[in-house]
Amino acid sequence: MNADMQGWGVWLALSAACIGTYICRAAGVKLSGHIHQDSEVFRWLSAVTYAMVAALTVRMILLPLGLLASVPLLLRVLICVLSVAVMVSSPQRRLVPALLTGTLLMLAYGVYSASP
Repeated sequence: MNADMQGWGVWLALSAACIGTYICRAAGVKLSGHIHQDSEVFRWLSAVTYAMVAALTVRMILLPLGLLASVPLLLRVLICVLSVAVMVSSPQRRLVPALLTGTLLMLAYGVYSASP
């Protein structure tokens, strides 16, 4: 009997995980009509989300890992400030030109520092 049930453990665990996931999703769909996006809970959740993104961005600029760590801190901060300035200078506060500015400046530094 034990040899027959040996391969079923993984399938039972997978089935239980799927059932649990779909029960949670069904509950979310059922309750979504009763949730107001302007409620205090969602405003708090939005604030926490923005705070986490800001903290991760600052960490990536000040304490980078990998290849970004080879770029001097002053240059990383300067590129970040220039990118934010590009974003704030537009009345619509467009993100794409700011991201393009930061990316192109960092790319230019990489090309310049790699050339002999």
